[in-house]
Amino acid sequence: MSTRPQLPGDPSNLHLRISYDDELWDTPQADTLERWSVTVLHRRRVHDGDRGAETTSGCATADCTSCTAEDAVVGSMTFYRVHLDRGRNAYWAMEEESEELYETAQVLLDSETGSFTSEVGERLEYVGSALLIMDRVTLDPAWRGHGLAAVLACEVIHRLMIGCRAIACSPGVTDLSSQRLTDQSEWDRVNAKIAQGWESLGFRLYRDNVYLLSPASQELEEQRAVLRGRLAELGASWRTGTS
Repeated sequence: MSTRPQLPGDPSNLHLRISYDDELWDTPQADTLERWSVTVLHRRRVHDGDRGAETTSGCATADCTSCTAEDAVVGSMTFYRVHLDRGRNAYWAMEEESEELYETAQVLLDSETGSFTSEVGERLEYVGSALLIMDRVTLDPAWRGHGLAAVLACEVIHRLMIGCRAIACSPGVTDLSSQRLTDQSEWDRVNAKIAQGWESLGFRLYRDNVYLLSPASQELEEQRAVLRGRLAELGASWRTGTS
């Protein structure tokens, strides 16, 4: 029997809202950096407005007319598409955007040209010119521990990777609210587990905690099918009360 906590809802009802706000700034910076926001939503059924979400066991049918659907936010992600061939020098554009992006730029890009360093370029196939960065992935605590972050992030990557030559991430804890992570060994364990999740998609450590993945990777395509199957299994387990 699984020792993992029960999910708070049917994971089959998770879905994503991927958005890009174009503020119409006619600047080289805007042409270089695109910030994509992803909201993770869970669609829940609510009966009569006064019973708990998903609590519909008393309904005569699954199509109960007293039930309504509502979307609850259960997580978020942030991705950046960095165009290395237009606008300003991408290295310095990333430096101005955030410390995290700057650390990635220092590992992957040439500060003079804003392009991939020759060493990085030799590792990548020519399937595009941009760089996709998975900057932040967060799920509410109740939804963690079931591998859902990898499932959901994989879908976003497939939507945004067109025209990109590389996908990068720097695995690590982003939610610093947990008191148990004050212990160094627990901190290291959790970070290692996060890295393992991204490695399952095909990300490989390049240098200084920057991981790289090629959009042309066959492993990425294969893992997408595996993860979709995993999501279906989790949904079936939740509905039978065995997850």
